[in-house]
Amino acid sequence: CSPYLFEAETRSIKTMQKENSSNAPSTPSGRLRHRRRSHETLLVPNKANGGYLLVNDQNKYKSMLIRAYSSVWMIGGFAFIIYMGHLYIWAMVVVIQIFMAKELFCLLRKAHEDSHLPGFRLLNWHFFFTAMLFVYGRILSQQLVNTVTSDKFLYKLVSGLIKYQMFICYFLYIAGFMWFILTLKKKMYKYQFGQYAWTHMILIVVFTQSAFTVANIFEGIFWFLLPASLIVINDIAAYIFGFFFGKTPLIKLSPKKTWEGFIGASVTTILSAFALANVMGRFQWLTCPRKDLSTGWLYCDPGSLYKPDIYSLAAWLPEWFPWKEVSVLPVQFHALCLGLFASIIAPFGGFFASGFKRAFKIKDFGDSIPGHGGITDRMDCQMVMAVFAYIYHQSFVVPQSFSAEIILDQILRNLSYEEQRALYMKLGQIFLERQFG
Repeated sequence: CSPYLFEAETRSIKTMQKENSSNAPSTPSGRLRHRRRSHETLLVPNKANGGYLLVNDQNKYKSMLIRAYSSVWMIGGFAFIIYMGHLYIWAMVVVIQIFMAKELFCLLRKAHEDSHLPGFRLLNWHFFFTAMLFVYGRILSQQLVNTVTSDKFLYKLVSGLIKYQMFICYFLYIAGFMWFILTLKKKMYKYQFGQYAWTHMILIVVFTQSAFTVANIFEGIFWFLLPASLIVINDIAAYIFGFFFGKTPLIKLSPKKTWEGFIGASVTTILSAFALANVMGRFQWLTCPRKDLSTGWLYCDPGSLYKPDIYSLAAWLPEWFPWKEVSVLPVQFHALCLGLFASIIAPFGGFFASGFKRAFKIKDFGDSIPGHGGITDRMDCQMVMAVFAYIYHQSFVVPQSFSAEIILDQILRNLSYEEQRALYMKLGQIFLERQFG
Protein backbone atom coordinates (compact mmCIF):
# COMPACT_ATOMS: atom_id res chain seq x y z
CA CYS A 1 0.00 0.00 0.00
CA SER A 2 1.13 3.56 -0.65
CA PRO A 3 1.87 5.83 2.31
CA TYR A 4 -0.86 8.28 1.23
CA LEU A 5 -3.50 5.53 1.27
CA PHE A 6 -2.29 4.42 4.71
CA GLU A 7 -2.55 7.99 6.08
CA ALA A 8 -6.05 8.36 4.61
CA GLU A 9 -7.21 5.14 6.24
CA THR A 10 -5.70 6.23 9.57
CA ARG A 11 -7.54 9.58 9.44
CA SER A 12 -10.84 7.84 8.61
CA ILE A 13 -10.46 5.45 11.54
CA LYS A 14 -9.75 8.33 13.96
CA THR A 15 -12.80 10.22 12.60
CA MET A 16 -15.05 7.20 13.17
CA GLN A 17 -13.72 6.79 16.72
CA LYS A 18 -14.48 10.45 17.51
CA GLU A 19 -18.01 10.15 16.09
CA ASN A 20 -18.69 6.99 18.09
CA SER A 21 -17.41 8.58 21.28
CA SER A 22 -19.51 11.74 20.71
CA ASN A 23 -22.65 9.76 19.88
CA ALA A 24 -22.28 7.30 22.76
CA PRO A 25 -25.05 7.73 25.33
CA SER A 26 -23.95 8.97 28.74
CA THR A 27 -25.61 6.15 30.62
CA PRO A 28 -24.41 4.40 33.77
CA SER A 29 -23.68 1.30 31.69
CA GLY A 30 -21.36 3.34 29.48
CA ARG A 31 -19.52 4.63 32.52
CA LEU A 32 -19.42 1.11 33.89
CA ARG A 33 -17.81 -0.19 30.72
CA HIS A 34 -15.26 2.60 30.95
CA ARG A 35 -14.39 1.64 34.54
CA ARG A 36 -14.03 -2.01 33.63
CA ARG A 37 -10.99 -1.45 31.46
CA SER A 38 -7.82 -3.29 32.34
CA HIS A 39 -6.05 -2.08 35.46
CA GLU A 40 -2.65 -2.75 33.92
CA THR A 41 -0.45 0.33 33.67
CA LEU A 42 0.73 0.82 30.08
CA LEU A 43 4.12 2.27 29.26
CA VAL A 44 4.09 5.70 27.67
CA PRO A 45 5.37 5.28 24.08
CA ASN A 46 7.74 8.25 24.18
CA LYS A 47 9.48 6.78 27.22
CA ALA A 48 10.22 3.42 25.67
CA ASN A 49 13.66 2.07 24.91
CA GLY A 50 15.37 3.43 28.00
CA GLY A 51 13.36 6.57 28.74
CA TYR A 52 12.57 5.25 32.21
CA LEU A 53 16.19 4.51 33.12
CA LEU A 54 17.84 6.55 35.87
CA VAL A 55 20.65 7.71 33.56
CA ASN A 56 18.03 9.59 31.51
CA ASP A 57 16.10 11.01 34.48
CA GLN A 58 16.45 14.80 34.69
CA ASN A 59 15.59 14.93 38.42
CA LYS A 60 17.67 11.96 39.49
CA TYR A 61 20.09 13.96 41.68
CA LYS A 62 17.28 15.58 43.64
CA SER A 63 15.55 12.24 44.22
CA MET A 64 18.91 10.70 45.12
CA LEU A 65 19.48 13.27 47.88
CA ILE A 66 16.02 12.67 49.34
CA ARG A 67 16.52 8.91 49.18
CA ALA A 68 19.98 9.15 50.76
CA TYR A 69 18.71 11.37 53.59
CA SER A 70 15.96 8.88 54.44
CA SER A 71 18.37 5.96 54.16
CA VAL A 72 20.78 7.51 56.67
CA TRP A 73 17.98 7.92 59.21
CA MET A 74 16.72 4.37 58.65
CA ILE A 75 20.15 2.78 58.92
CA GLY A 76 20.98 4.81 62.03
CA GLY A 77 17.74 3.85 63.76
CA PHE A 78 18.18 0.23 62.72
CA ALA A 79 21.72 0.13 64.16
CA PHE A 80 20.50 1.59 67.47
CA ILE A 81 17.75 -1.02 67.77
CA ILE A 82 20.24 -3.80 67.01
CA TYR A 83 22.42 -2.48 69.83
CA MET A 84 19.46 -2.57 72.24
CA GLY A 85 18.98 -6.30 71.73
CA HIS A 86 16.59 -9.08 70.83
CA LEU A 87 13.47 -7.78 72.56
CA TYR A 88 13.70 -4.37 70.89
CA ILE A 89 14.30 -5.96 67.50
CA TRP A 90 11.15 -8.01 67.99
CA ALA A 91 9.26 -4.81 68.88
CA MET A 92 10.59 -3.22 65.68
CA VAL A 93 9.30 -6.18 63.65
CA VAL A 94 5.85 -5.79 65.25
CA VAL A 95 5.75 -2.07 64.39
CA ILE A 96 6.77 -2.82 60.80
CA GLN A 97 4.01 -5.42 60.62
CA ILE A 98 1.39 -2.93 61.78
CA PHE A 99 2.46 -0.36 59.17
CA MET A 100 2.52 -2.98 56.43
CA ALA A 101 -0.96 -4.17 57.37
CA LYS A 102 -2.25 -0.60 57.44
CA GLU A 103 -0.88 0.11 53.94
CA LEU A 104 -2.27 -3.13 52.52
CA PHE A 105 -5.66 -2.76 54.23
CA CYS A 106 -6.07 0.69 52.67
CA LEU A 107 -5.08 -0.51 49.20
CA LEU A 108 -8.50 -1.89 48.25
CA ARG A 109 -10.60 0.33 50.50
CA LYS A 110 -13.50 2.28 49.02
CA ALA A 111 -14.70 5.24 51.06
CA HIS A 112 -18.27 5.05 49.74
CA GLU A 113 -18.71 1.39 50.73
CA ASP A 114 -16.96 1.83 54.09
CA SER A 115 -19.34 4.64 55.03
CA HIS A 116 -22.17 2.08 54.97
CA LEU A 117 -20.21 -0.47 57.04
CA PRO A 118 -19.37 1.04 60.44
CA GLY A 119 -16.87 -1.06 62.37
CA PHE A 120 -15.74 -3.05 59.35
CA ARG A 121 -12.15 -1.76 59.60
CA LEU A 122 -12.06 -2.74 63.26
CA LEU A 123 -12.87 -6.30 62.20
CA ASN A 124 -9.74 -6.41 60.04
CA TRP A 125 -7.56 -5.39 62.97
CA HIS A 126 -9.31 -7.99 65.15
CA PHE A 127 -8.12 -10.70 62.75
CA PHE A 128 -4.66 -9.09 62.63
CA PHE A 129 -4.06 -9.14 66.38
CA THR A 130 -5.56 -12.64 66.68
CA ALA A 131 -3.00 -13.86 64.14
CA MET A 132 -0.25 -12.02 66.02
CA LEU A 133 -1.21 -13.73 69.30
CA PHE A 134 -1.23 -17.13 67.62
CA VAL A 135 2.09 -16.77 65.75
CA TYR A 136 4.17 -15.22 68.52
CA GLY A 137 2.58 -17.40 71.18
CA ARG A 138 3.81 -20.46 69.32
CA ILE A 139 7.28 -19.10 68.56
CA LEU A 140 8.18 -17.48 71.89
CA SER A 141 6.44 -19.83 74.34
CA GLN A 142 9.70 -21.36 75.63
CA GLN A 143 11.42 -17.97 76.01
CA LEU A 144 8.40 -16.69 77.93
CA VAL A 145 8.45 -19.67 80.31
CA ASN A 146 12.18 -19.24 80.93
CA THR A 147 11.59 -15.57 81.81
CA VAL A 148 9.03 -16.20 84.59
CA THR A 149 10.40 -19.41 86.16
CA SER A 150 11.48 -17.56 89.33
CA ASP A 151 7.89 -16.56 90.20
CA LYS A 152 5.53 -19.49 90.88
CA PHE A 153 2.32 -17.53 90.29
CA LEU A 154 3.50 -16.08 86.97
CA TYR A 155 4.88 -19.46 85.98
CA LYS A 156 1.51 -21.16 86.52
CA LEU A 157 -0.33 -18.33 84.75
CA VAL A 158 1.98 -18.34 81.73
CA SER A 159 1.99 -22.14 81.56
CA GLY A 160 -1.79 -22.15 81.53
CA LEU A 161 -1.95 -19.50 78.82
CA ILE A 162 0.53 -21.43 76.68
CA LYS A 163 -1.41 -24.66 77.16
CA TYR A 164 -4.69 -23.09 76.04
CA GLN A 165 -3.18 -20.58 73.63
CA MET A 166 -4.39 -22.37 70.53
CA PHE A 167 -7.94 -22.64 71.91
CA ILE A 168 -7.97 -18.94 72.85
CA CYS A 169 -6.81 -17.90 69.38
CA TYR A 170 -9.36 -20.17 67.72
CA PHE A 171 -12.14 -18.71 69.87
CA LEU A 172 -11.06 -15.18 68.94
CA TYR A 173 -11.02 -16.09 65.26
CA ILE A 174 -14.48 -17.68 65.45
CA ALA A 175 -15.73 -14.53 67.21
CA GLY A 176 -14.42 -12.47 64.30
CA PHE A 177 -15.99 -14.91 61.83
CA MET A 178 -19.39 -14.55 63.50
CA TRP A 179 -18.92 -10.77 63.63
CA PHE A 180 -18.33 -10.76 59.88
CA ILE A 181 -21.44 -12.85 59.17
CA LEU A 182 -23.63 -10.64 61.36
CA THR A 183 -22.46 -7.47 59.60
CA LEU A 184 -23.29 -8.66 56.06
CA LYS A 185 -25.53 -6.17 54.27
CA LYS A 186 -27.62 -6.51 51.16
CA LYS A 187 -25.98 -5.14 47.98
CA MET A 188 -22.64 -5.11 49.83
CA TYR A 189 -21.95 -8.85 49.84
CA LYS A 190 -19.38 -8.80 47.03
CA TYR A 191 -17.39 -5.96 48.57
CA GLN A 192 -17.48 -7.50 52.06
CA PHE A 193 -16.38 -10.96 50.94
CA GLY A 194 -13.67 -9.39 48.81
CA GLN A 195 -12.34 -7.52 51.83
CA TYR A 196 -12.58 -10.69 53.95
CA ALA A 197 -10.44 -12.62 51.43
CA TRP A 198 -8.02 -9.69 51.07
CA THR A 199 -7.60 -9.53 54.87
CA HIS A 200 -6.64 -13.21 55.07
CA MET A 201 -4.17 -12.84 52.21
CA ILE A 202 -2.53 -9.93 54.05
CA LEU A 203 -2.25 -12.01 57.23
CA ILE A 204 -0.57 -14.83 55.31
CA VAL A 205 1.91 -12.50 53.60
CA VAL A 206 2.74 -10.45 56.70
CA PHE A 207 2.91 -13.16 59.34
CA THR A 208 4.61 -15.84 57.25
CA GLN A 209 7.74 -13.77 56.81
CA SER A 210 7.60 -12.19 60.28
CA ALA A 211 7.36 -15.57 61.99
CA PHE A 212 10.60 -16.69 60.34
CA THR A 213 12.18 -13.30 61.06
CA VAL A 214 11.49 -13.51 64.81
CA ALA A 215 12.70 -17.11 64.90
CA ASN A 216 15.96 -15.96 63.31
CA ILE A 217 16.34 -13.18 65.89
CA PHE A 218 16.18 -15.55 68.86
CA GLU A 219 18.48 -18.08 67.17
CA GLY A 220 21.07 -15.30 67.18
CA ILE A 221 20.95 -11.71 65.94
CA PHE A 222 23.58 -12.73 63.39
CA TRP A 223 20.98 -14.74 61.43
CA PHE A 224 18.64 -11.75 61.33
CA LEU A 225 21.14 -8.94 60.85
CA LEU A 226 23.27 -10.47 58.08
CA PRO A 227 20.37 -11.36 55.70
CA ALA A 228 18.67 -8.01 56.31
CA SER A 229 21.94 -6.14 55.72
CA LEU A 230 22.56 -8.02 52.47
CA ILE A 231 19.18 -6.94 51.11
CA VAL A 232 19.95 -3.32 52.01
CA ILE A 233 23.40 -3.54 50.40
CA ASN A 234 21.96 -5.14 47.27
CA ASP A 235 19.28 -2.46 46.98
CA ILE A 236 21.75 0.42 47.44
CA ALA A 237 24.32 -1.10 45.08
CA ALA A 238 21.70 -1.75 42.39
CA TYR A 239 20.54 1.87 42.68
CA ILE A 240 24.10 3.27 42.45
CA PHE A 241 25.21 1.07 39.54
CA GLY A 242 21.95 1.74 37.72
CA PHE A 243 22.23 5.45 38.50
CA PHE A 244 25.63 5.85 36.87
CA PHE A 245 25.98 2.94 34.43
CA GLY A 246 22.49 1.58 33.74
CA LYS A 247 21.79 1.28 30.00
CA THR A 248 20.14 -2.11 29.45
CA PRO A 249 16.60 -2.64 30.85
CA LEU A 250 16.30 -5.76 33.03
CA ILE A 251 12.56 -6.50 33.32
CA LYS A 252 9.42 -4.76 32.11
CA LEU A 253 7.77 -4.93 35.53
CA SER A 254 10.43 -2.56 36.90
CA PRO A 255 11.37 -0.19 34.04
CA LYS A 256 14.18 1.48 36.02
CA LYS A 257 15.97 -1.80 36.83
CA THR A 258 18.96 -2.50 34.57
CA TRP A 259 21.32 -5.39 33.93
CA GLU A 260 24.26 -3.20 34.91
CA GLY A 261 22.67 -2.48 38.27
CA PHE A 262 21.70 -6.14 38.79
CA ILE A 263 25.17 -7.53 38.02
CA GLY A 264 27.02 -4.82 39.95
CA ALA A 265 24.76 -5.32 42.97
CA SER A 266 25.21 -9.11 42.84
CA VAL A 267 29.01 -8.90 42.96
CA THR A 268 28.89 -6.27 45.72
CA THR A 269 26.43 -8.29 47.80
CA ILE A 270 28.40 -11.55 47.63
CA LEU A 271 31.68 -9.84 48.59
CA SER A 272 29.94 -7.94 51.38
CA ALA A 273 28.42 -11.17 52.73
CA PHE A 274 31.86 -12.76 53.08
CA ALA A 275 33.33 -9.67 54.76
CA LEU A 276 30.39 -8.88 57.06
CA ALA A 277 30.19 -12.46 58.33
CA ASN A 278 33.81 -12.21 59.48
CA VAL A 279 33.04 -9.05 61.44
CA MET A 280 29.66 -10.04 62.92
CA GLY A 281 30.78 -13.57 63.77
CA ARG A 282 33.33 -12.29 66.30
CA PHE A 283 30.71 -10.74 68.65
CA GLN A 284 28.93 -13.01 71.12
CA TRP A 285 26.17 -10.43 71.41
CA LEU A 286 25.27 -11.23 67.81
CA THR A 287 25.93 -14.97 67.70
CA CYS A 288 24.55 -16.29 71.01
CA PRO A 289 20.91 -17.47 70.96
CA ARG A 290 18.49 -15.82 73.37
CA LYS A 291 16.68 -18.33 75.60
CA ASP A 292 14.46 -15.84 77.45
CA LEU A 293 12.90 -12.40 77.02
CA SER A 294 15.40 -10.45 79.12
CA THR A 295 17.60 -7.64 77.81
CA GLY A 296 20.93 -8.52 79.44
CA TRP A 297 24.16 -9.09 77.54
CA LEU A 298 24.82 -12.60 76.30
CA TYR A 299 27.87 -14.77 76.92
CA CYS A 300 28.20 -18.26 75.45
CA ASP A 301 30.58 -20.68 73.79
CA PRO A 302 30.50 -19.50 70.16
CA GLY A 303 31.10 -23.00 68.80
CA SER A 304 33.28 -24.10 65.94
CA LEU A 305 31.20 -22.14 63.42
CA TYR A 306 32.50 -18.84 64.81
CA LYS A 307 36.08 -19.89 65.62
CA PRO A 308 38.62 -18.82 62.97
CA ASP A 309 40.50 -21.30 60.82
CA ILE A 310 43.92 -20.33 59.48
CA TYR A 311 44.58 -20.95 55.78
CA SER A 312 48.06 -20.69 54.32
CA LEU A 313 48.49 -18.71 51.11
CA ALA A 314 52.23 -19.20 50.67
CA ALA A 315 51.81 -21.52 47.70
CA TRP A 316 49.58 -19.04 45.88
CA LEU A 317 51.38 -15.73 46.50
CA PRO A 318 54.85 -14.41 45.64
CA GLU A 319 57.51 -14.34 48.35
CA TRP A 320 57.52 -10.55 48.68
CA PHE A 321 53.79 -10.47 49.57
CA PRO A 322 53.54 -9.60 53.31
CA TRP A 323 50.46 -11.73 54.21
CA LYS A 324 51.08 -15.45 54.07
CA GLU A 325 48.02 -16.59 56.05
CA VAL A 326 44.37 -15.61 56.23
CA SER A 327 41.90 -16.12 59.05
CA VAL A 328 38.44 -17.28 57.94
CA LEU A 329 35.40 -18.14 60.05
CA PRO A 330 33.50 -21.24 58.85
CA VAL A 331 30.29 -19.21 58.97
CA GLN A 332 31.65 -17.05 56.15
CA PHE A 333 31.11 -19.89 53.69
CA HIS A 334 27.47 -20.05 54.78
CA ALA A 335 27.30 -16.29 54.30
CA LEU A 336 28.30 -16.74 50.66
CA CYS A 337 25.14 -18.81 50.12
CA LEU A 338 23.06 -16.10 51.76
CA GLY A 339 24.73 -13.46 49.59
CA LEU A 340 24.07 -15.48 46.45
CA PHE A 341 20.39 -15.79 47.30
CA ALA A 342 20.11 -12.11 48.27
CA SER A 343 21.61 -10.99 44.98
CA ILE A 344 19.86 -13.35 42.53
CA ILE A 345 16.60 -14.70 44.03
CA ALA A 346 15.49 -12.10 46.60
CA PRO A 347 15.13 -9.27 44.01
CA PHE A 348 12.23 -11.21 42.52
CA GLY A 349 10.28 -10.20 45.63
CA GLY A 350 10.72 -6.63 44.46
CA PHE A 351 9.68 -7.56 40.92
CA PHE A 352 6.54 -9.20 42.33
CA ALA A 353 5.72 -6.05 44.30
CA SER A 354 6.30 -3.92 41.19
CA GLY A 355 3.90 -6.03 39.16
CA PHE A 356 1.36 -5.86 41.97
CA LYS A 357 1.55 -2.07 42.09
CA ARG A 358 1.25 -1.79 38.32
CA ALA A 359 -1.86 -3.98 38.42
CA PHE A 360 -3.48 -1.47 40.81
CA LYS A 361 -2.00 1.57 39.03
CA ILE A 362 -0.14 2.90 42.06
CA LYS A 363 3.45 4.11 42.34
CA ASP A 364 4.08 3.10 45.97
CA PHE A 365 2.25 1.28 48.73
CA GLY A 366 2.43 4.39 50.90
CA ASP A 367 4.39 7.56 51.63
CA SER A 368 5.80 6.80 55.08
CA ILE A 369 9.44 7.07 53.95
CA PRO A 370 10.40 10.05 51.75
CA GLY A 371 12.06 8.90 48.55
CA HIS A 372 11.29 5.23 49.23
CA GLY A 373 7.50 5.01 49.44
CA GLY A 374 5.85 2.96 52.15
CA ILE A 375 7.09 0.37 54.63
CA THR A 376 5.87 -2.40 52.34
CA ASP A 377 8.03 -1.05 49.52
CA ARG A 378 11.12 -1.59 51.68
CA MET A 379 10.07 -5.05 52.89
CA ASP A 380 9.29 -6.77 49.59
CA CYS A 381 12.69 -8.47 49.25
CA GLN A 382 13.14 -8.85 53.02
CA MET A 383 10.12 -11.16 53.16
CA VAL A 384 11.69 -13.59 50.71
CA MET A 385 15.10 -13.38 52.37
CA ALA A 386 13.85 -13.97 55.93
CA VAL A 387 12.17 -17.26 55.00
CA PHE A 388 15.27 -18.52 53.15
CA ALA A 389 17.60 -17.54 56.02
CA TYR A 390 15.52 -19.53 58.53
CA ILE A 391 15.24 -22.60 56.28
CA TYR A 392 18.95 -22.51 55.47
CA HIS A 393 19.88 -22.13 59.14
CA GLN A 394 17.70 -25.06 60.20
CA SER A 395 18.85 -27.26 57.31
CA PHE A 396 22.61 -26.66 57.15
CA VAL A 397 23.70 -24.91 60.36
CA VAL A 398 21.72 -26.28 63.33
CA PRO A 399 23.19 -29.65 64.40
CA GLN A 400 20.77 -32.53 64.15
CA SER A 401 19.83 -33.81 67.60
CA PHE A 402 18.39 -37.23 68.45
CA SER A 403 16.45 -38.22 71.54
CA ALA A 404 16.66 -41.66 73.16
CA GLU A 405 13.21 -42.51 71.81
CA ILE A 406 14.21 -41.70 68.22
CA ILE A 407 17.41 -43.75 68.50
CA LEU A 408 15.58 -46.78 69.95
CA ASP A 409 12.96 -46.54 67.24
CA GLN A 410 15.66 -46.57 64.56
CA ILE A 411 17.32 -49.59 66.20
CA LEU A 412 14.09 -51.58 66.33
CA ARG A 413 13.18 -50.69 62.76
CA ASN A 414 16.52 -51.20 61.00
CA LEU A 415 18.44 -53.88 62.95
CA SER A 416 17.76 -57.60 62.94
CA TYR A 417 17.24 -59.54 66.17
CA GLU A 418 20.85 -60.80 66.15
CA GLU A 419 22.18 -57.27 65.57
CA GLN A 420 20.02 -55.89 68.39
CA ARG A 421 21.28 -58.65 70.72
CA ALA A 422 24.90 -57.90 69.78
CA LEU A 423 24.32 -54.18 70.43
CA TYR A 424 22.76 -55.00 73.81
CA MET A 425 25.78 -57.11 74.84
CA LYS A 426 28.20 -54.43 73.66
CA LEU A 427 26.41 -51.68 75.60
CA GLY A 428 26.39 -53.87 78.72
CA GLN A 429 30.14 -54.38 78.40
CA ILE A 430 30.71 -50.63 78.02
CA PHE A 431 28.61 -49.85 81.13
CA LEU A 432 30.49 -52.47 83.19
CA GLU A 433 33.86 -51.04 82.16
CA ARG A 434 32.75 -47.53 83.14
CA GLN A 435 31.30 -48.72 86.45
CA PHE A 436 34.41 -50.61 87.58
CA GLY A 437 37.00 -48.43 85.93
